[in-house]
Amino acid sequence: MSESSAPPKTVLLRRGEVHSPADPFATAMVVERGQVAWVGSEGAADAFADGVDEVVDLDGALVTPAFTDAHAHTTATGLARTGLDLSGAPSLEAALALVRDFAAARPDDRVLLGHGWDAARWPGGRPPTRTELDEATGHRPLYLSRIDVHSAVVTTALLDLVPDVTREDGPLTADAHHAVRAAAFSAVTPQQRTDAQRAALAHAVSLGIGTLHECAGPEISSEDDFTGLLRLAGQEPGPRVVGYWAEQDVAKARELGAIGAAGDLFVDGALGSHTACLHQPYADAGHTGIAYLDAAAVAAHVVACTEEGLQAGFHAIGDAAVDAVVEGVRAAAGKLGLDRIRAARHRVEHAEMLTPESVAAFAELGLTASVQPAFDALWGGEEGMYAQRLGVERARGLNPFAALLRAGVPLAFGSDSPVTPLDPWGAVRAAAFHRTPEHRVSVRAAFTAHTRGGWRAVGRDDAGVLVPGAPADYAVWRTGELVVQAPDDRVARWSTDPRSGTPGLPDLTPGRDLPVCLRTVVGGRTVFVRPGE
Repeated sequence: MSESSAPPKTVLLRRGEVHSPADPFATAMVVERGQVAWVGSEGAADAFADGVDEVVDLDGALVTPAFTDAHAHTTATGLARTGLDLSGAPSLEAALALVRDFAAARPDDRVLLGHGWDAARWPGGRPPTRTELDEATGHRPLYLSRIDVHSAVVTTALLDLVPDVTREDGPLTADAHHAVRAAAFSAVTPQQRTDAQRAALAHAVSLGIGTLHECAGPEISSEDDFTGLLRLAGQEPGPRVVGYWAEQDVAKARELGAIGAAGDLFVDGALGSHTACLHQPYADAGHTGIAYLDAAAVAAHVVACTEEGLQAGFHAIGDAAVDAVVEGVRAAAGKLGLDRIRAARHRVEHAEMLTPESVAAFAELGLTASVQPAFDALWGGEEGMYAQRLGVERARGLNPFAALLRAGVPLAFGSDSPVTPLDPWGAVRAAAFHRTPEHRVSVRAAFTAHTRGGWRAVGRDDAGVLVPGAPADYAVWRTGELVVQAPDDRVARWSTDPRSGTPGLPDLTPGRDLPVCLRTVVGGRTVFVRPGE
């Protein structure tokens, strides 16, 4: 019997801090048959000590629900970890040097794969030319995705494998990008793919992530990649993987084992690649981006998914794309009834450029906003990429998390890894210390969006929280002092007063160390223990 199929142990955790609304002062917890059985005080824990398979002495550590990353690309994350990572390159020259070194170190790779360049952050703001990449690689096939994965630069040798793609220099977008990405990823062997998936899943649990929402689709990965990942996650210890397949063929999504024909079903592209669809032109380009689906197509898809009992979901970043989704979902509600649409919990991924009207529509239609706080940390601010693309005033409106929460819109936090790294506590910090102060939320609200919010986004209201009867998905953390944050309009107030009756969370003030994961448990089975612990 494999470890993943063996019955989960009955475990008593004691002498720590347990983050539980069932008991804000809990210091112990019992897990039985893959569920939380009890939370309470250290004094009461003695009654359970003789009836468990294992006792874990927390030695003051914090226990929380495991995180859910509500938007990830697992294979691409693994390939980025094992391939060429340009996200830290400070300039074009540094990026080209990394390409040269990588090509020299991988003489046997059929196609060189890299990710993460961001010319918007480089002096001069220019991406590498095809001629420069040809020289750096020795004229070998190379695919380099931009950090948002909505455009790429490639070598001539890779274009030779896709003869119908334009030979114009510069980053490839839309269909041309999808074609060269398919050609590049077809060179990845099944073993390389599985190794990349294992690397990504192992990294996730080392960060206290218990569940990943895999956002796959025919323009992102492949059917074999998707089904192979779901199979691997079901056979080996690691995080739960919930699959979304971004195709308008609803029957195909069900056939592949997806819970929704959703995820990155593109209504538009991304701001960094000038492909997000806007009402008004970009500040640094004379166009409004790309629209892949209109409101009529959105409505038809939502109706089809709702009637088949699947979630619908769309990638929408620009304000015109978000409005197309709202218009389409509202049309579907007019056909099927608002109650059926709300009950289906359809999703919008990213949802960055929102107006007060679109926020209200999300609440009315029961749409979940699956959002990535790290985007603001990376690209926000008056000198960030958002401001370059949109101008400072439009950029200030992006990622309005506080407005969404005030309106009652369900939030689910994720990373869009490898666009931004798997880093759940970093995402909580980014939301609590948003670059635009009026969009900030409390640490507690951000933590909830990254734990319980991900479960709610897949239709589960009984999980993502440590209360009796909930799934035993939890993580153990080494952290500093626990505090309670109470937000008001603009400022965060911090308190350690135990009389608040609210479970404390780590102090995530920028500059402080983030918590370190010591152990991750999924369904009552330990899937990660930090070496030396």
